[in-house]
Amino acid sequence: MSFFKKLKEKLTTSTDQAAEKFKTGLTKTRDNFSSKVNDLVARYRKIDEDFFEELEEILIGADVGFDTVMDLIEQLKHEVKRRNTKDPAEVRDIITEKLVAIYQNGEETPNELNIQEEGLTVILFVGVNGVGKTTTIGKLAHKFKSEGKTVLLAAGDTFRAGAIEQLEVWGERTGVDVIKQGEGSDPAAVMYDAVRAAKSRNADILLCDTAGRLQNKVNLMKELEKVKRVIEREVPGAPHEVLIVLDATTGQNAMVQAKTFKEATDVSGIVLTKLDGTAKGGIVLAIRKELEIPVKFVGLGEKMDDLQQFDAEKYVYGLFSTAFEETEQDSEEEE
Repeated sequence: MSFFKKLKEKLTTSTDQAAEKFKTGLTKTRDNFSSKVNDLVARYRKIDEDFFEELEEILIGADVGFDTVMDLIEQLKHEVKRRNTKDPAEVRDIITEKLVAIYQNGEETPNELNIQEEGLTVILFVGVNGVGKTTTIGKLAHKFKSEGKTVLLAAGDTFRAGAIEQLEVWGERTGVDVIKQGEGSDPAAVMYDAVRAAKSRNADILLCDTAGRLQNKVNLMKELEKVKRVIEREVPGAPHEVLIVLDATTGQNAMVQAKTFKEATDVSGIVLTKLDGTAKGGIVLAIRKELEIPVKFVGLGEKMDDLQQFDAEKYVYGLFSTAFEETEQDSEEEE
């Protein structure tokens, strides 16, 4: 049985509906990427250098990233030779296998959040304005609360006009309290209040917003260092996660932002929003491979539960689901 068929069988027989969410959310990328791969496979009778060159262009066009593409192509050439593969259609199955392997990079659960079994878990969110940071915090508050956890929000973005109010709207929507001070106040002071409040209320999770508009990297670094220092003083080992929120529709700009924040602070994971709004969903792989930061969550739609924990297998299934279904239908018709 092919790798993709095993994958499909595993995911579609599960009671978990996340695989379908990935399939729906990745429609734009799939329509762009998979249709081109299908067209490539249909046009070639043999696997040669021209085939790989065209495949290379398709992958780069999906924002997979140059270095990642070069590595993938080399792995594909090696596997095609090792397996003595002659049919271009079979290369597609090897691609799905290699994409999962590239993302997982030998780790079993790179997407798991570092949630503390006992005591308070503090998660810090960083990222520029307009990427969906506040929405992400609100949706994660909903997720944790629905799991029976006690959640608090910290309104640490005191720079942007309306940021505190925006977080309060999410607090009301999810039934979660927001710890805040006035606009323009010291973010570190907000964090101090928030951590003290979380500890006194025996909260399980504290989700902390931060400013996304600081004039330069030095300011950004100083601000985040100060915030982290205050948190760690109150909760040793915290923050347990520093998640950068990136907008998938900005493509390579998201890579630049991730690099800047990675240099400014210890980013432990990525939340990639609006993945359903781009035809270049290959950015997930570029980020993982080139920055060595795991994608922990992806935004696959507007609904509260459309922020899904990232899963490489579900992602690849979403990318290729219709491509393989079309091939299976064609085979059945020929029979």
